[in-house]
Amino acid sequence: MESKYKILLLITLILGGWGHGEAQILKKLKKRAAEAAEETILRKVEEKTAEETEKTMDTILEAPGKKIRKKKGKNGNDDPYGEGDGEYEDEEGFEEESDLASLEIYSKFDFVPGDQPLFFDDFESDYIGDFPSKWNTNGGGEVVSTAEGSEKWYEMKSGYTIYHIPDVPQLPEEYTIEFDLLAIGIDQQTASTTVMKVILSDDPGFQLGNYAYAQMSFCQYAAVGLWVRNSTKDINNEVSADIREAVLNQPHISIAVNKQRFRMWVDEMKVVDIPRLVPAANRPDRLKFELINFKDGKERLFIRNLKVAEGGQDLRRQLIEQGSVSTNGILFDSGSANLQPQSLGIIRQISQVLQQDISLNLLIVGHTDADGDEAANKDLSLRRAQAVKGALVSVYGIDPGRLEAEGKGESEPVAENSTSDGKAKNRRVQFVKL
Repeated sequence: MESKYKILLLITLILGGWGHGEAQILKKLKKRAAEAAEETILRKVEEKTAEETEKTMDTILEAPGKKIRKKKGKNGNDDPYGEGDGEYEDEEGFEEESDLASLEIYSKFDFVPGDQPLFFDDFESDYIGDFPSKWNTNGGGEVVSTAEGSEKWYEMKSGYTIYHIPDVPQLPEEYTIEFDLLAIGIDQQTASTTVMKVILSDDPGFQLGNYAYAQMSFCQYAAVGLWVRNSTKDINNEVSADIREAVLNQPHISIAVNKQRFRMWVDEMKVVDIPRLVPAANRPDRLKFELINFKDGKERLFIRNLKVAEGGQDLRRQLIEQGSVSTNGILFDSGSANLQPQSLGIIRQISQVLQQDISLNLLIVGHTDADGDEAANKDLSLRRAQAVKGALVSVYGIDPGRLEAEGKGESEPVAENSTSDGKAKNRRVQFVKL
């Protein structure tokens, strides 16, 4: 195609001095040259997209109990909430276990998750092929697993389908929402109307009622951005953002609601920040999802690790005033001390306290749930505390002499270890003034 373009361009130059009749031929040749160049670009894009889609589709099995093979995230993520064995000696090995480059990308990430868990679902208690027990829908969907069976995802179905989470209590004024997405079959033919809505609603069923929502498009041929709208109709607008690459790479979605303010991040990028999106009157206090226009059998969307927590407040003030702060918003890869980069919103706030008060020293304490061996959990909790120390030192420049790390393992639970909600509460990191 490239040689064809050069030949057409050469003919164009040779015919440059022709008259009116010949000028028409010249115009057609120029047009064809431009079309040839455009075809080359489109072909390259489509080949690359097809290649990536084929790789992902190869991970889906056609058997009735279909599974998804484990897809690593940007820094090798498996299960961000799991426990297990790992290899980590001390904070000197921080860069070997944590992906420092990924962490530095997130170094200005300012999302802080709530500190009082309200709901968590990793589909641990659900059977493959079933609809998840904590959800409700007017459509369909099923739980699927990785090829290794260690990871479960919920496949959401399209067709203007509403997904309601009745087990999420009425949401408070200040809370956060987090989840992971996996999109398969997305390519240059994916329509701009192929979207997922995250909806806040006051209706307990499948209607919108009084609402506010943010709508993500999975379109690849243009940067469609996100659409935000509320039921009062004073906000109904497209917010510019290019999330095309992010939606192809298993993005982590973070949302913070502070009364009327609505903020949303796709990975480390803040894509929505609307001061008064959530209606004040008849405040929406239910969480719903809606899928629209995903092509059946081709474009598929999966969700996992849905976490809702009250709070999301500034942890800096609490640490300064109370002398300690505990959070379960610092996440690690399964069975390791590898920090997930979306945890840096919290670590960044802690670093700011240390930078403000140079006389302050901190003890960092890691805690796990009760899954696995007790001794292994204590070792894991220590390594995770050391990883947080390593991030404060390597990413934010804090003097390591001002920080100590300790691991408590499963010895100090704050909730029952018999449920996924309780386990999520027990996996936490504390910061204590020395």
